[in-house]
Amino acid sequence: MESGFHSALWLNLDALFASTTRIEGFVSRLADQLRPHRLDAVCGPLLGGAFLAQRVAQLIDAEFWYTAPVAPSDGSDGSDGSDGSGLFRARYRLPLSFATRLSRPRIALVDDVISAGSSLRATYSELHSITDVVAVGALLQLGTVGSDFFATLGIPLERVVEQSFHIWAPSDCPQCAAGMPVESVAHVV
Repeated sequence: MESGFHSALWLNLDALFASTTRIEGFVSRLADQLRPHRLDAVCGPLLGGAFLAQRVAQLIDAEFWYTAPVAPSDGSDGSDGSDGSGLFRARYRLPLSFATRLSRPRIALVDDVISAGSSLRATYSELHSITDVVAVGALLQLGTVGSDFFATLGIPLERVVEQSFHIWAPSDCPQCAAGMPVESVAHVV
């Protein structure tokens, strides 16, 4: 996973946004949950999070922002937003043209799925000094690693669906210990 954790499941849901009518009910529900936070902008990491942020922003009449991934630094002291253990090394950047659009806006960070929360953590790291991050949102929350991080910051997580989920540090991965190869089992359309 982008966070560096291992799991028995990884989802790429970017194709959900190819036919937006199929997920409109879920997106509308998330927008309704985020509306009370009185947002100036909604920001999501490319790809799926940005697609979601754009639609949610439209539904609640807020600005749409996005962050894009950049190569992580090779330092492991935590100065790159990582935890110093090789986990959470992803970095995302806000395009410069967005950084000065609003003065200290109230913003929600959204993604299609939050498990460990790597892309949302990196987006938070990029934005917290220029915005007030008042909420995080996801269509699907897998497990609690990502939500626990934002809970420690006092930032509520709004989600449409929640599911249990197991992730492991690489050194604790039962699949790696058993010598199980990484494989792609199914592509769902």
